[in-house]
Amino acid sequence: MASTEAAAPALPDELVTKAATLTVQEATEAQPPPHRNHDPQYNMKRTDPFQFGSRYLQEDDDVFEFNAWDHVETDDAYKEYAEQQYVKQRESPVSDFDKYRFNSDPAKWWNLFYKNNTANFFKNRKWLQQEFPILSKVTAEDAGPVTILEVGAGAGNTAFPILANNKNPKLKVHACDFSKKAVEVMRSHEAYNTDFMQADVWDAAGDDLPPGLDENSVDVVLMIFIFSALSPKQWERAVQNIYRVLKPGGELCFRDYGRGDLAQVRFKKGRYLEENFYIRGDGTRVYFFEKDELAQIWSGARVASEDETEGDETKDSIEAQAKQPLFETEELGVDRRMLVNRARKLKMYRCWIQGRFRKK
Repeated sequence: MASTEAAAPALPDELVTKAATLTVQEATEAQPPPHRNHDPQYNMKRTDPFQFGSRYLQEDDDVFEFNAWDHVETDDAYKEYAEQQYVKQRESPVSDFDKYRFNSDPAKWWNLFYKNNTANFFKNRKWLQQEFPILSKVTAEDAGPVTILEVGAGAGNTAFPILANNKNPKLKVHACDFSKKAVEVMRSHEAYNTDFMQADVWDAAGDDLPPGLDENSVDVVLMIFIFSALSPKQWERAVQNIYRVLKPGGELCFRDYGRGDLAQVRFKKGRYLEENFYIRGDGTRVYFFEKDELAQIWSGARVASEDETEGDETKDSIEAQAKQPLFETEELGVDRRMLVNRARKLKMYRCWIQGRFRKK
């Protein structure tokens, strides 16, 4: 008797072949993004350049899970503590004798600083091209003739990384510092090549332009943690010098300390020179800026008060210069970071200000 059940249709050979190659994969747990991954291979600090600003603290996060968080506003407890510290600092300022000693010859203290701290003490600033894209542009092979001036070059921890990544045969970096000892360190570095780099002593707040540079001759100026070393009385002259040396349309890349930074809050008795301006234990000076204050300084809007003027320059002459807008602010922001001591359950707040200004 014939079966009444219909035979299953035959599958095409192509489908049979594809089915035979299929495998079953076990579900894997999704990896967190690199900035939240504890696996060393995803450690952002291992990248070159280091990328800032990628780890945001969310409401449900464990603040002590990582060593640092980006763009974190200070909490009320820290703000109250900081204000209490400022009051104590003002009550115990630097003596008039020491104020004169530190302000009269700041080069002396920077020379001692670089004598006591070798080049190995400083970390290379590999993040610069990430933060200031123009550095990638001017170091490209087809960029053409480009002149960079670094003010406050120190041991060369900005200049040498730039040259290490440079592909532009027509690039020249002028690395200047107030300290003779710092310049000696740069010139003795194994990567120092006079075809691409010239290291010189130069006072950014002095009367002369850097050696080998004329007015309107520089494409890019770098000022990384240098402006804070100047006295407020020196700001106007320094801004004028940068303006003079830059080409029209030239760019200034700037990064420095912001008010409320942990380094400021920690200062003890006998370190306060004037508001936001301090003397470190090694004799070097440091100022902590407000964002709006820097915008005024580089636009030329801020005019030194009568008792701030130095040398032969009068208040009237400075005011006349300030009437002409100097720089246009391309970008100016506050970089806040919270560092965490996970063992001691401590939160520490850092604050820097970063900007790009263009000569009008």
